[in-house]
Parts: sequence; structure tokens; C-alpha cells
Amino acid sequence: MRLRTALCSAVSTLSALALLSACSSGSTSASAGDAPLVGVDYPRSDTDFWNSYIKYTPEYGKKLGLSLKTTNSQNDVAKLTANAQTFISQGVKGIAMAPQDTAAIAPTLAQLESKKIPVVTVDTRPDTGNVYMVVRADNRAYGEKACQYLGTKLDGKGKVVMLEGGLDSINGRDRTEAFNDCMKKNYPGIKVFGEATNWDGAVAAQKLQTDLTAHPDIKGVYMEASFALSGTLQVLKQKGLLVDPKDKKHVFVVSNDGIPEELKSIAAGKIDATVSQPADLYAKYALFYLKAAIDGKTFKPGKTDHDSTIIKVRGGVLEDQLSAPLVTSDGGTYGGVPSVKSDDKSLWGNNLG
Repeated sequence: MRLRTALCSAVSTLSALALLSACSSGSTSASAGDAPLVGVDYPRSDTDFWNSYIKYTPEYGKKLGLSLKTTNSQNDVAKLTANAQTFISQGVKGIAMAPQDTAAIAPTLAQLESKKIPVVTVDTRPDTGNVYMVVRADNRAYGEKACQYLGTKLDGKGKVVMLEGGLDSINGRDRTEAFNDCMKKNYPGIKVFGEATNWDGAVAAQKLQTDLTAHPDIKGVYMEASFALSGTLQVLKQKGLLVDPKDKKHVFVVSNDGIPEELKSIAAGKIDATVSQPADLYAKYALFYLKAAIDGKTFKPGKTDHDSTIIKVRGGVLEDQLSAPLVTSDGGTYGGVPSVKSDDKSLWGNNLG
């Protein structure tokens, strides 16, 4: 104590405040060591959507007072499992992850539950196992909104291609099943060519090329995510079909994600609609719920204060279904589904720095 008192008394006037703050045992300012440590596994970094999520995550971690350890599982559940082991060894208090294979992640979730490490899954919901919260939008609504838009634009008749995501993912299954169910119920005159792509843009482009060659009268494309955007535009251009929406040759294209390039393409008349999946809110509420779990808070099904609804999926699993609006050039209503204009400043894709 004598040494510390002497040191504090000897400092110059300019440095005294900073040092005395360190000398004071009653300081209430939080240091970096006070921030709860959490792990965030990024599922991939090869799409604009997930790169945006990666950008937002440290911003919200700082705002929420969390210290982050991050990994990237590169769409590989074995890497995700290994990354979870790394997080455990680092002593994290919670983990956010976005497992792309929603069945194979079950053993890892069971291990984390046994160690009382809360898990929030982002964008995907595990097929089995318990998590503290799932943060995703209603992916069945994605397929339904795309169906209603295309069904309206095609006047209930014609042919469309659905470039499916991975059916080992709950998202791929939800979007595919909802689109098919909506078409059968509301637009039975439209024939759907479903093409499995496993979220691979090159595969999607090749299958679209084949379908358009075999069926040149195809008038609509539903891309289940923006992974297929560049390939789809390239194929349509090669076929002479990348034309103004008022041109009779125009093929109506609906995507999912709401990345900046989609919004620009809608404004330019290259594609027609997307469903804006909230990359910013995925990052924000994944960390929000991890902090809530660490603080011992609990939640119940019902409306939230951030324009979403928490639903009970099954025992041990709640899901916060965030808002994901249909985006079009005119902000019109299609098949009863309202939309917002592609230049709307509320869309995260219009606010990236």
C-alpha cells in the first residue's frame, strides 16, 4: 500500500487522473476482462449475405459489452464440431452458430448442454437437440412470398424454375416445401421445375441453363438465396432474356437475402423481387440472446418489442422469427403480400458502409 500511495502521489497532474483511476479499488468502469466471453462460429464467408453478417457481429458484440472469439466452419459440420471444442477449451460462456447441416449438429448440442454452455443458432434450426434460442426469419414465408409474387406476375399460368438450397438444411426444406405448397394451392396452372443445388451457384447456373434449353417458355425463376444471383443473370443474358420487365421476353426472378447487389438489380430491372433476410438483426439478436442467457433471463412465446414473434418449436427450443419483407421495385402488394421498395432506407442492404 505504501508503494502504491507514493506512486499515486508522485504522478504529474496530466497523468494523475488516469493512474488514480487504476489505483482506486472502488472503480465501476468495466474493463475488457469484465466482458463475458462468447464464441461465434461463422458458417461460411463465400456469400455476400454471410460476409455482411460477419461484418455486423463485432459491432453488436461491442455494443452489448461482450468479448468475442470467432471461428469459421466453412459449411462443414466436422469443422463446426471442432470449433465448438475450441470454444469450450477457451472457457466461453455461450456460443452462437449457424449449422448448415441441421441434423448432424445434434451430438455437439448435447455436449454443450451437458456443460451448461447456452447455444443460440442463427438462420437455421437444429432438427433435434436443445438450444437457448433460434434466431431466424420464417423461412416458409420466404417460399410463400416468392410464390405469390411469381403467381401474380404470371397470371397463374406458365413454367418456373426453383433453384433449391440444400435440403439437408431446415431453410432449404422450408422454402422448397412452402413454395410448392403455395403453387399447388393457389396457382395450379403453373408448373414448377425443382432443381437441387446444395447452395452452389455453379450448379444452379448449369441446371437453369439446362431447363431453359429444354423449356424456352420458362417465365419465372425462384432462387432460394443470393448464391445463385450472378449465375442466373449470366445465363439469362446468354439466352437473350435479360431484358426490361416490360419486354415480353422478360423472365421474372425472385431471390432471397436482400444483399445490396439484389437491391441494385431490382432497381435496374434485372431481377424483380427478393425477400430481405436481416443479416444485421441476425448478428444483433444472436448476441442479445447469448447475453440474456448468461444473465439468467428466460423468454416465452409471443410478440417481441422488435417487430417479431417468438414461437415454441418443441420442448427446449424457442425461435424468434424476425421480420423479412418482400422487396420489389414498386412497393406493391402481390397475392395479398405487401412489399417495400428496393430503395427503402430501412433495408439493411441499403445501409452497408
